[in-house]
Amino acid sequence: MVATTAVAKETMRAIVQEGYGSADALHLREIPRPTLAEGRVLIRVRAASVNALDWHSVHGGLVIRVASTLMRQKAEPVRGVDLAGVVEAIGVGVTRFAPGDEVFGNAPASFAEYALAREQGLAPKPRNASFEQAAAVGVAGRTALQGLRDHAQVKPGQRVLVNGAGGGVGTFAVQIAKALGAHVTAVTSTRNLELIRSLGPDEVVDYTKEDFAQRGGRYDAIFDVAGNRSVSDMRRVLVPSGILLLVGADKRGGMAIFSRIGSAFVRSRILKQRIVFFVAKTTLADLVVLKELIEEGKLRPAIDRTYPFSEAVEAVRYVGTGQARAKVVITMD
Repeated sequence: MVATTAVAKETMRAIVQEGYGSADALHLREIPRPTLAEGRVLIRVRAASVNALDWHSVHGGLVIRVASTLMRQKAEPVRGVDLAGVVEAIGVGVTRFAPGDEVFGNAPASFAEYALAREQGLAPKPRNASFEQAAAVGVAGRTALQGLRDHAQVKPGQRVLVNGAGGGVGTFAVQIAKALGAHVTAVTSTRNLELIRSLGPDEVVDYTKEDFAQRGGRYDAIFDVAGNRSVSDMRRVLVPSGILLLVGADKRGGMAIFSRIGSAFVRSRILKQRIVFFVAKTTLADLVVLKELIEEGKLRPAIDRTYPFSEAVEAVRYVGTGQARAKVVITMD
């Protein structure tokens, strides 16, 4: 048995990838609406955020192809993984949601009018967040939370440095580290200073004017999103028992990304300092934690730009320039 609301048409608009190379491979198409299945939730998408992975998937290249092979990912021509919207219908076995519920979380192919999600990939939308803000949470929020809470096990009073604080993951990391009770130093560029200061770090370093590695500070954890400093540089400003979290890809691209991960793996085996590279997992429990942090006023999803669905290609293109601050969100027309 399936609970559902009336749906006017069997097709929908979606952003479909046709080839690789640039955002020009993305096109607005009319395609079949997802078919509801057992344990799945059909969502009418109200907003979806763009992640770096979306741009890399469009750009193609060795890294994405190797990662997709290792993870045995099914080829999906519609981009997007983060969303917020309204439950349109529920499949057999779904017990936590009903049509009309406002939700946020993760679903493949979210750059579309409708998306199909696993029940465990969704949580009720935070009461005090817009659809745009809720859509921004997904991958970026989970990455920051799991890195700082689970891998670094940040405790009150510890010193945390976030390198690359101005991006999507970085803006979440600054706030989550503060919520965990840490003394937070945020490293970003001049153009991001006002935004980052508004998120509440204890110190802000403008890397265009000052080198954090030369300031004399020592940190219990470094959360590296920028990927623009060597592992050796960052190790030197860690305390002996500190942890370096490598979240962002090496900015040299290509095989340098794998070289960086390999170097981190070897050093983590021979040094007291831990060096960790990880990929965030999709868990209901973490979505609930992020929801509660937002409702408690401890976490505010920061958004750089929003684009109407008809301009979704430009949203992906903008993220690919490397100039985006915080999150970029696509809204339904």
